[in-house]
Amino acid sequence: MISWWCVALEEPWTWEWIPYPGIWVVSILPIIVYLRATARSGETTTPRQRAQFIAGMIVFWLASDWPLGTLGAGYLASAHMAQFLLYTLVSVPLLLLGTPEWMAERVLGRLRLRGLAARLGSSLVLAGVTYNVLLALTHAPGVVSALRTSQWGSFFMDVVWMIAGFVLWLPVISPIRSIRNQSDIGRMLYLFATTSLVAVIPASFLTFTTMPIYSIYELAPRIGSLTARADQQLAGIVMKIGSIPIIWSTIGVIWFRWAAKEQQRQPVG
Repeated sequence: MISWWCVALEEPWTWEWIPYPGIWVVSILPIIVYLRATARSGETTTPRQRAQFIAGMIVFWLASDWPLGTLGAGYLASAHMAQFLLYTLVSVPLLLLGTPEWMAERVLGRLRLRGLAARLGSSLVLAGVTYNVLLALTHAPGVVSALRTSQWGSFFMDVVWMIAGFVLWLPVISPIRSIRNQSDIGRMLYLFATTSLVAVIPASFLTFTTMPIYSIYELAPRIGSLTARADQQLAGIVMKIGSIPIIWSTIGVIWFRWAAKEQQRQPVG
């Protein structure tokens, strides 16, 4: 029987390829719908936006499919954490950057989510709290063990991670400029506080605790010489430093743009 989504397995790990048709459909269908919509709408969509959207879906596929998806579903806590970072910090921002404003307006309108998106995009506190609540819930040992043991549960966790990514990035790079937070300083502080200050607590706990906290990964067949404790510590390290290149690069871009605008506002002479 072919699994349609990655799920925890009790079998010893091998590098034998496992097909997941559900992941292929979920990864390819949005690209088809996106390209058809941009071709038929008559609205402006740049080649860069199309490339960014497709790249975002490719990252989603790589994070979801074999081998990383299978490893994260039931073998390695570090792979689980790598998936989370790829979804929230790479795939989602690429999808947002690749979505033209007219398309975002239509999608949110049809889903009746524009009001919610506007509140999340304008309120840095609400977005930051929501993101970290979703982060904490989806990394709680009981939740991980419960969801990863079924295909629907594992699929649900991946969807929640994508939602968390959209919540995180809406105030910063929302395709709809009117619901994007307008304070450059605020967005820089928001990214730092949301992804660095708060996330360091669970990351440090994973890194320095002496006992494995995820039973599903502790009891999983071992891969090579990596122990359950070492795997958990690696997960903490990935969580702690994995976001640094992307978050600080984004903060740097916002800072330079803010500095350029401030310089233009200075009176000449």
